[in-house]
Amino acid sequence: MASPDFSYGTLGFQDIIVTLDAGVATVLINRAKQRNTFGRVISSELLRVFELFDKDDRVRVVIMTAEPTAPAYCSGADISGGWGGLWKPESEKEGEHAHRDSGGVLTIAILRCRKITIAAVNGHAAGIGMTAMQLPFDLRFVWEGAKLTFPFVRRGIAPESAASFLLPRLLGHSRANSLLLTGEVVDPSSPHLQGLYHKIIPAREDVYPEALAYARELAAQTSQTAVAITKGLLQHPGATIEENHLLDSRALRILGGAGDAAEGARAFKERRPVAFADTLSKNLTSWYPWWTSIDIKHRQSKL
Repeated sequence: MASPDFSYGTLGFQDIIVTLDAGVATVLINRAKQRNTFGRVISSELLRVFELFDKDDRVRVVIMTAEPTAPAYCSGADISGGWGGLWKPESEKEGEHAHRDSGGVLTIAILRCRKITIAAVNGHAAGIGMTAMQLPFDLRFVWEGAKLTFPFVRRGIAPESAASFLLPRLLGHSRANSLLLTGEVVDPSSPHLQGLYHKIIPAREDVYPEALAYARELAAQTSQTAVAITKGLLQHPGATIEENHLLDSRALRILGGAGDAAEGARAFKERRPVAFADTLSKNLTSWYPWWTSIDIKHRQSKL
C-alpha cells in the first residue's frame, strides 16, 4: 500500500476516531461512556487500523490516546457480561485451548507495525489498559496523576496480552513480579515502573499535545526504512553476539546503499533538515515481513 486514496475518517470505526496529519496518525479511544473499556468492537477496529498503519507509507508515527476528560485512558476489559464475553464459544469447538486472547492478537499487531508507536496515557489504566494498550508501544507518555494497575490475580484470572512475556523484558523480572503478583495500584513514579515511561507529565491535558509535538519531530526527522529495520533488530536480535553482528552488518549494508542514507549524509554536511524519501513499499520489500525468523546462514551467504 504505497499511496492509498482513502481517508481514515471514512472507514466507519465505532469505538475509535482516527486522524492522519503530517505523517502522524492519532487513534482516539472513543468509549468514554463505557470508561474506555476494551471489548470486541474496539479490539477488531484496533487490529485493522494497526495493520493499515504498517502498510501505509503516509504514516510515520502512530499515537494512541483518549479524551483527557474521559473517566480513564482504558479501565480494562468490558466484563459487564462476565469473563465469557472475552472469547467466542465456537472457538472451543475446534479443540481444547483453541481460544486466542484478543488482547494478545492486538499486542502482536502493534509490535509488528513498522512505524514508531506512542501511547499517550492521559488517564487511569487497568488490566488491558496497561497491557495491550501500553506495553507493545515503542514509547509511552503518561499523566503523573494516573492510577495504574495489573489487577489480574485480584480478579482470579491470569495476565493477558503477552504481558508475562513483555513486562519482564521491559522492566526486569523483579519489577514484573511486584506488579503482576500483587495487583497493586501504583502511580507512574513508582519504583516498580521505573523505566517504562518516556516522559511523565504533570497536567493530564498536556499528555497528548506533548506526545504529538514529539511525534511530529520524529515524523519529520527519521527515516521510515531505518525505523523499520531498527525495530526488527531490537525485537528479534540474534541468539549470540556473533549472530547479532551478522544481522547488524546486513542491515547496515541494506540501508547504507539506499537513498535515505545518502540524504542523511548530505543533510549533515550541508547543515540542513533531512528530507527522507525512501518508503517501506518501494525500498524495503526484500525484508518484509521483518518480524519472522531470519535465516542467519542465508543472510551470511549474501554478505
